[in-house]
Amino acid sequence: MPGERKIASVVALHIGQFMFCRIETDDCIVGYGEAGIWGHIKTAGTAIERFAEYLIGKDASAIEHHWNTMHRFSYFQGMAINAAISAIDIALWDIKARALGVPIYELLGGACRTKARVYCHIYERTIDKVLEECKVKMDAGFTAFGHINPFLDEGHDQVYFKTHIKKMRDAISNVEKMRGVVGENVDLLIELHRRLTPAEAVTFSNGIAHTHPLFVEDPIRPENPDAMARVADRLAVPIATGERFGTIYEFQALLARNAVEYVRVDLALCGGITGAKKVAAIAEAHQVQVVPHNPLSPIGLSACLHLAASIPNFAIQEYSTGFEAGVFTSISKHLGSDIVDYVPPVHDGFVNIPSGPGLGVKLLDNASELRPPLVQPMEMRPHKDGFIVDQ
Repeated sequence: MPGERKIASVVALHIGQFMFCRIETDDCIVGYGEAGIWGHIKTAGTAIERFAEYLIGKDASAIEHHWNTMHRFSYFQGMAINAAISAIDIALWDIKARALGVPIYELLGGACRTKARVYCHIYERTIDKVLEECKVKMDAGFTAFGHINPFLDEGHDQVYFKTHIKKMRDAISNVEKMRGVVGENVDLLIELHRRLTPAEAVTFSNGIAHTHPLFVEDPIRPENPDAMARVADRLAVPIATGERFGTIYEFQALLARNAVEYVRVDLALCGGITGAKKVAAIAEAHQVQVVPHNPLSPIGLSACLHLAASIPNFAIQEYSTGFEAGVFTSISKHLGSDIVDYVPPVHDGFVNIPSGPGLGVKLLDNASELRPPLVQPMEMRPHKDGFIVDQ
């Protein structure tokens, strides 16, 4: 149609441990998005290149139309495909808002809030190091700590075994020590990373109820919504889950079963801004809060913040201070800060919602030089019996 802004190029950019999508229009407006399937990052890049065959020459403003076409084409979906769709979707929203000279949230109904509360990451292998890092992060102005793992981020090189009682009591004791250090000044978002069985999840989570964590995240593997509902029904603390979901239907299955109180929608995996808005609406109807997932770069963070600005049921935002090069180590700055032109700073536990056009952040021109492509090695921690350990 006359006056349409056409998509001229769609490029996958593998920069460090990140996979970005760069879309440029025929009038030279550039948008960026990010794919969240960090464990299989190259596959997302391949899917972005595949979708480029469809997108080039199309109207850049028809975001919902493209979202549905990419999801419905050939009936095949999956994490790599949905991560690619997510990156493309975010980039298209970036373009549309930049063309209009407004932040993305203005196109999503306007701002519900001007700031978002954030939580940092704490990655350490010993409880003493965790407690030291708690003090560091408190001094840095954070009022909530996530990826704080009572089972610790021990290396894959260490064979694992503990008796049930020691496994439970050690982890419960670690949470009590965390609470002792931070007092009532910090909320604890307890990360379990799907490492427990349903029975273990019930024992552990009820054992820490007196410390009043904001939630326990991914207490069991997330594939079975009935199992998660069974666990949720027996817990004295709320469950947060969803970071590994690639479709809105997986969230609907959890919410219909009363299996979650905080949905961890990943904008770089579950359909971008378009998909996340749909998840947030379903969650709002169930009076469930949204905690966007982002262990990625500030591009992903900015997309999450525009969602946070535009929905009433936002709770808190992940602010990634760790996982550099895929290693569980705490850092002081947001992951990937060196490859973008802006990262919202933290003040008293909050960041300002980006107010510039589009995402409000762009990749640096030399980002590829700063971070050569990196692929996470495929490995899992061994159990003493010869099997593997989820962590």
